[in-house]
Amino acid sequence: MIDHLDHLVLTTFNEDACIDFYTRVMGMALESFVGGTPPVTRKAFKFGNQKINLHVRGKEFEPKAHVPVPGALDLCFIASVPLDEVMTQLNAAHWPILEGPVMRTGATQKIRSVYVRDPDLNLIEISELSP
Repeated sequence: MIDHLDHLVLTTFNEDACIDFYTRVMGMALESFVGGTPPVTRKAFKFGNQKINLHVRGKEFEPKAHVPVPGALDLCFIASVPLDEVMTQLNAAHWPILEGPVMRTGATQKIRSVYVRDPDLNLIEISELSP
């Protein structure tokens, strides 16, 4: 019945810090679009064929999660570059790696991962597929 994830919604306390992390550190593209109820200009981070829509705590759009809170997400991304390059980019951005590289079990196969936290303390796993 389900084929793939189209987007998810991230709630942040600090829009500027969140945008900095997902664009500068993670390399995602910032886009603006009109959506929500009522329709308003919104922001999202695009990567591959997916996106992360952004809500600011206390200014969420309807409909929304029952209890949208910053820091409640645990996300895993498959990198478009080797994990060693990811670690080099994280170090260049002065973004601390919490753990890794470590081997984990991904959705389709084993993955090699590093973990960081975004500005809202969401846990972000960045991985490469392992042979």
